Amino acid sequence: MSSIDFAEILDYLNGLNFSGREGGNGSNSSEFYFFETMVCNSGISRNVLLHSLAFFYIFIFVVGLAANSVVVWVNLRTQRSRYETHLYVLNLAVADLCVVATLPIWVASLVQNGHWPLGEAMCKLTHLVFSVNLFGSIFFLTCMSIDRYVSVVFLRDSDGRWRKATRRLVCLLVWLLALAASSPDLYFLTTAPGPSGETFCRPAYPQGTFREWMVGIQLSFVILGFAIPFPIIAIFYILLASAITSSSDPERRLIRKVILTYIVVFLVCWLPYHAVLLTDVLAILEVLPFSCELEDFLYVADHFTQCFSLLHCCVNPIIYNFINRNYRYDLMKAFIFKYSTRTGLARLMDASRGSETEYTAVEGGTPL
Repeated sequence: MSSIDFAEILDYLNGLNFSGREGGNGSNSSEFYFFETMVCNSGISRNVLLHSLAFFYIFIFVVGLAANSVVVWVNLRTQRSRYETHLYVLNLAVADLCVVATLPIWVASLVQNGHWPLGEAMCKLTHLVFSVNLFGSIFFLTCMSIDRYVSVVFLRDSDGRWRKATRRLVCLLVWLLALAASSPDLYFLTTAPGPSGETFCRPAYPQGTFREWMVGIQLSFVILGFAIPFPIIAIFYILLASAITSSSDPERRLIRKVILTYIVVFLVCWLPYHAVLLTDVLAILEVLPFSCELEDFLYVADHFTQCFSLLHCCVNPIIYNFINRNYRYDLMKAFIFKYSTRTGLARLMDASRGSETEYTAVEGGTPL
């Protein structure tokens, strides 16, 4: 979510572990301060770690690109406006698709130990696409949890056109908020030469307030990316689950399991990464005493949890789309539409669609 150089994040995170030098690209040394990690006798092979993670990023890229492309295509191809959260699902898939689309660039930098060969413009553009869409993905998940509860409990009989217009406005505001959340770190991004002639894409914070900027931006990622969204998601989905009347109906039991899955997946994907960011902040503030062991831990933990968190780009299409029988129906119909209309297969698929009550809670709108 932050403007992260996958190989060099700790070069500027630790306030106890830096040395100043003049910045490249015309930056005045009185205005900006760059950070370099002092040499520790690391007990880990960073080359092995980075090259190993590259394979995981490639896996996330392939799976996430395929799954989210299918979701976007099916939502645009079929008439899914009957589903309450269609706009959120579509925007979520677009956001996740854009996130994974940047991964090949990160992998190219990763296998070169963080060297950035693409220039400052691409440094800013790539981080912009990555950060805005990552924030957008989290914000859309949050909006979906609120919308589904409100639609089921309070707005069953409200005007559909009013609700659609409201959702369009919310989607616009989400993108604007994601852009605003990404802007502070993006503003300071630049390319900076390293000690061995390599070039890094990293923030260059103002001298004199570098620690405040580092802490403030890292905390903003934690607050906007987890501390606010997760409680909202958990509370509204728990309320939604409690609104489902107790019944031995297997469909209603399945709804509760799906709702629990939404909460658990978000927690598992995002808690480790934001916990590491918070640990970074504690190191910057000198709450945690600096040591080479701490630097090694943060280096490994940051890279691993960053990679792990991006698995949500692969999981979201499954739990918010493919798990839904009605979506699978639309997927089948989109792929074999012409054939089905000639042979009557469409009527067969219509007969096999989910019942009116299946996934009502996770699609919103109909009584439970």
